[in-house]
Amino acid sequence: MAELVATRAELKRLQNALAEAQEAVLRRQADFENYRKRVERERGETHNRLVGDVAKKLLPVVDNLSRALDAERSLETSESAEFRHFLHGVELINKQLAEVLESFGVEPIAAVGERFDPHVHEAVVTEPSDKHEPETVIEELARGYRIGDRLLRPSMVKVAAHKDG
Repeated sequence: MAELVATRAELKRLQNALAEAQEAVLRRQADFENYRKRVERERGETHNRLVGDVAKKLLPVVDNLSRALDAERSLETSESAEFRHFLHGVELINKQLAEVLESFGVEPIAAVGERFDPHVHEAVVTEPSDKHEPETVIEELARGYRIGDRLLRPSMVKVAAHKDG
């Protein structure tokens, strides 16, 4: 009888030890999953930061290329076929640069026609207007960009204001 009691006590002890070991394994699995998610999140943040830093340096190039194309388009009709062909090539380069930035997750910020948002727009000019609702972006002076939730540069915009009359 004493042997049976001792065997049951040993069985109970082993069952408790097994339950503790199973709990420990579950905790370790949860800890590892949390670690994996944290490392993945940090890796994504580091990637976005590095790409954002490079993109910030490229944005003035994108701006200057766009300005040059805008200025040349006004002359395009009076220019030769060779010049129009050259301009078309530059437009393709501009498009390719935009696609490269987009492939890295760099996105332009919507501006014209949008409600002014001080988190992503910087109002450089306000203009009284009957045609537009107040606090509406009516012109984009410099395009803004973001990567994920991170703002790389706000859009420089002209915003409609109440027209006093």
